[in-house]
Amino acid sequence: MKIYEYQAKQLFEKYGIAVPKGSIARTSREAVLAAQSIATTPVVLKAQVYAGGRGKAGGIRIARNLDDAESLSAGLLGRRLVTAQTGPEGKPVNTLLVEEQLAVRKEIYLGIAIDRAKRCPVVLASSEGGVEIEKLAAEEPRKIVTEYVDPACGLRPFQASRLFFSLGLAPHLVNKAAPILLGLWRLFVENDCANAEINPLVLTDSLDFVALDGKVTIDDNALFRHPELASLHDASQENPLEAEASKLGLNYIKLTGNVGCMVNGAGLAMATMDLIKIAGADPANFLDVGGGATATMIREGLGIILSDHDVRILFVNIFGGILRCDTLATGLAEGAKRLDIRVPMIVRLEGTNKDIGQRILASSGLNLVSVSGLREAAEKLKTEVKKMRS
Repeated sequence: MKIYEYQAKQLFEKYGIAVPKGSIARTSREAVLAAQSIATTPVVLKAQVYAGGRGKAGGIRIARNLDDAESLSAGLLGRRLVTAQTGPEGKPVNTLLVEEQLAVRKEIYLGIAIDRAKRCPVVLASSEGGVEIEKLAAEEPRKIVTEYVDPACGLRPFQASRLFFSLGLAPHLVNKAAPILLGLWRLFVENDCANAEINPLVLTDSLDFVALDGKVTIDDNALFRHPELASLHDASQENPLEAEASKLGLNYIKLTGNVGCMVNGAGLAMATMDLIKIAGADPANFLDVGGGATATMIREGLGIILSDHDVRILFVNIFGGILRCDTLATGLAEGAKRLDIRVPMIVRLEGTNKDIGQRILASSGLNLVSVSGLREAAEKLKTEVKKMRS
């Protein structure tokens, strides 16, 4: 679960990490009041969206005076900000963070994530702060310093100091920076984060370290332990179909293709999307109904897929195990009664209660093509893609 920058900074302060003076605004009038409360100009207006790349997209503006704060905030609020991470539809800007502008000597990247290959947390740091860390990792990986953390011991003070020494900081600055990393580590662990980063952590002219920007993502599976964090989520930042699927317990991600997918299991879902690409089309979504899906969840999931007007073909690919094929078929049959299905449907069922599921579908009145294997599914998909394009 993502949260806004200003919410991440509230967590930073809780763990002793300094942030710029500022407050949020949801109207241009509030932006002016926020700028006045800072008492110095210029101030920085930062659009709050669940995406990076705001600066290049015009989502971060400098207001030289109060008139600027009013006019620039009016231009940001209510618009959809399109960045390299949002897709062409962009994200709505409903909130601004108004902050003091700092005099900066040095920028550092600092982040904590999970290294799934090593099965432990990893701290990443770079003296090239303020840039896209993914781009830096791809182009100049030697500029990134890493420190792996034993989950049983946690991040030790000597590791924090060693990391900053590796960045070339003087001892007196290392003594200031190390407690910030230890605070970020406590934040990461105590809030069950998937990642937490400060980018950049800046050294000001007064030789203080301040978190100029930050990002915190909470592990969805741990939200039941953190209701105070779950309440921070803003559904307006999500695709409406994704938000609806999440309420139903379905893993749905909207994509840009035209073949709707309903699959159980993330691995099979990814293989299904590869199959669609091989057939010459593109997946319109990722939908993993999971092993515990009910007939109702299947029915509602079918409705979500078909409410996407980009979908021209529907491919259902189920390997019945925990999710039985008859449960899937019942959900599809119930959906057919409620929905006006006008796109070709290709269905592959394998596994538990396959024969029962096929009988349910055969008597449902659904206009579908039943296939017995992935090779046959690929051929049918190719046929339907050719029809779609003719």
